Amino acid sequence: MSRTDQPVPFTADDYRARMARAAESADAAGLAGVLVAPGPDMVHLTGYRPTADTERLTLLVLRAGHDPVLVVPALEAADAERAAGSPALTLRDWTDAANPYTLTAGLLDAKGRFGISDNAWALHLLALHKLLPDTSYASLTEALPMLRAVKDAAELERLAAAGAAADATYEQILKVRFSGRRESDVAADLAALLTEHGHSQVDFTVVGSGPNGANPHHEAGDRTIEQGDMVVLDFGGLMHGYGSDTSRTVHVGGPTAEEQRVHDVVREAQEAGCNAVRPGAACQDVDRAARAVITEFGYGERFIHRTGHGIGVTTHEPPYMIEGEEQPLVPGMCFSVEPGIYLPGRFGVRIEDIVTVTESGGRRLNTTARALAVVE
Repeated sequence: MSRTDQPVPFTADDYRARMARAAESADAAGLAGVLVAPGPDMVHLTGYRPTADTERLTLLVLRAGHDPVLVVPALEAADAERAAGSPALTLRDWTDAANPYTLTAGLLDAKGRFGISDNAWALHLLALHKLLPDTSYASLTEALPMLRAVKDAAELERLAAAGAAADATYEQILKVRFSGRRESDVAADLAALLTEHGHSQVDFTVVGSGPNGANPHHEAGDRTIEQGDMVVLDFGGLMHGYGSDTSRTVHVGGPTAEEQRVHDVVREAQEAGCNAVRPGAACQDVDRAARAVITEFGYGERFIHRTGHGIGVTTHEPPYMIEGEEQPLVPGMCFSVEPGIYLPGRFGVRIEDIVTVTESGGRRLNTTARALAVVE
């Protein structure tokens, strides 16, 4: 699928299957159900994205053995009915004169434990608990961290298209001038190129030049990029509702022997991390593989973040490639592999690809060259 192609729309059956899997997963985890507030989880499960985030309760209730129910304000019911997943659920609307918590409480097990969206308003949760004091709640990240982790074929197609658009952006940014321009100028170029290549939303454009590259989440600023700078580029956003995220490190003019060596170490570590991706391996195995290389070359203390994060309808989501995460990799999972070395006051290096787990290993969704590119 190219940037000009529109993906095949998700159907009501797609959303029905997702909601059923969520309810079944909750039941298997010992939960009475799942309560989903407006946000990424609701978009993934129903296709519905409320036009406004207000104090009026909107909540999707999923319980094994029960039909999905979306509680929605009456003044937004028409929008909810137009969502692609609407035919797969029951809409229960409420007017401003009614009590939406009484309506919702009637849908719940009065003594149940529920998973609830991380971004649910405390106002709503406390009101429900007041009516049902014997209920308890756990965040979905804690209770069902893999809720959105395994992508189907249509989702993978969208992620691959977003990755290809990010790759095209990188290929073009190599042709612009870096030296003598501000980091923010190059960041603006990246944002414009992502949009040109089909992104509807740009989430981040990190441009860390020279010593700023030693800060993994440096925000592009007014520093003027100079000859001899190492420059970390990390950029991505959403295309057709699914994320891109890639990092490459470039050099303005020829690198020193040390800069080239550090880049080579990160490149080898990133390769090791990608090679560790296979069904049944633990998430932490990817982190260990990448980290072992960096540690072997004496830079272990300068690798200061996890090796990767999941990606889907948001650019950061579970699973996480980090020590202690024993979640097995499953075909259809998508996540970044992005080791780095950061030398405070001097420079940083990071290389990042999105990788999806296949039946036999892993497939990179970013394919641009990982060698240290020289720019002007």
